[in-house]
Amino acid sequence: MRIEEDVKLDFKDVLIRPKRSTLSSRKDVDITRDYQFKWSGRKYHGVPIIAANMDGVGTFDMARAFQKTQSGMSVALHKHYPLEQLIEYFDENSSESVWYSIGMASQDREKMTEFLKLRPSKIDKICLDVANGYSEHFLDFVKRVRDQVPDITIMAGNVVTGEMVEELILSGVDVVKVGIGPGSVCTTRKMTGVGYPQLSSIIECADAAHGLEGLICADGGCAVPGDIAKAFGAGADFVMLGGMLAGYDQSEQNIVEENGKKFVSFYGMSSDTAMTKHKGGVAEYRASEGKTVKIPYHGDISNILQDILGGVRSACTYVGARSLKELSKRTTFIRVSQQLNTIFGDQ
Repeated sequence: MRIEEDVKLDFKDVLIRPKRSTLSSRKDVDITRDYQFKWSGRKYHGVPIIAANMDGVGTFDMARAFQKTQSGMSVALHKHYPLEQLIEYFDENSSESVWYSIGMASQDREKMTEFLKLRPSKIDKICLDVANGYSEHFLDFVKRVRDQVPDITIMAGNVVTGEMVEELILSGVDVVKVGIGPGSVCTTRKMTGVGYPQLSSIIECADAAHGLEGLICADGGCAVPGDIAKAFGAGADFVMLGGMLAGYDQSEQNIVEENGKKFVSFYGMSSDTAMTKHKGGVAEYRASEGKTVKIPYHGDISNILQDILGGVRSACTYVGARSLKELSKRTTFIRVSQQLNTIFGDQ
């Protein structure tokens, strides 16, 4: 047993210090990024925000809405769509705004293999998603998928430490997903005691990835647009959002009305709700590591997208960054005292 004494920080523990700026308007800020992925060689241009591969977030309807914005934002589709629906979607829509998601279950790999056989040129981005990205089994799986699809961009995780980011990149991952336990409906930290403060994990993992010409995606913990700005300021190349995009028309979830107010269910993908829905229940050898909550129905997703993009642009103007690429170079974080955290909460 050992204890690390270094201070580790979450989004709520810091603010971004403003700096003098020559920018006269938020509209002068370019919040798109250009990347060439290390292993696939493919290029990306757009706003690097990704809707999480969760029920109620990573949906076809969400992808269609993102595609309409022509912003380059993308959606990691949840992995539970049947093959027929996936083929229908990809036949009718561009693949630019979606990541095809799989887990390590044999049926996921088989479904992807069958899809590639029937539609060999339709997928250009894959998200390999597991709760624990530290297992040798997962590394072996990543290598097998890379061998199977050498020219497709792979995002995989989740991990929170630099050495594992390096391991995944060297195994063929283009974008490493970073985050264990920060999500609003994730209970991994409570159930297992395992996790890592998200801001510090982004800083450390970005440093490790960029040294190998890889990229990271900050996954979880963003509750307000300012958190997204902090994630980009800390060095994240992509930011993945779950709860911030839940409860909208594009959730493909039932809307219920109680006392004249409308609500939508939102749940973690390791919750009782998700495992009962997709696997028939919680296996006897594991525990639920997610929760189910009722959130207010918000209407169309466009209601929040403007706030998200406007918040990131505004953060850039406060530090004089003319582009999103410059934000991390111009970001200085200020530690917020514990007393202020207690008074103001997570805002």
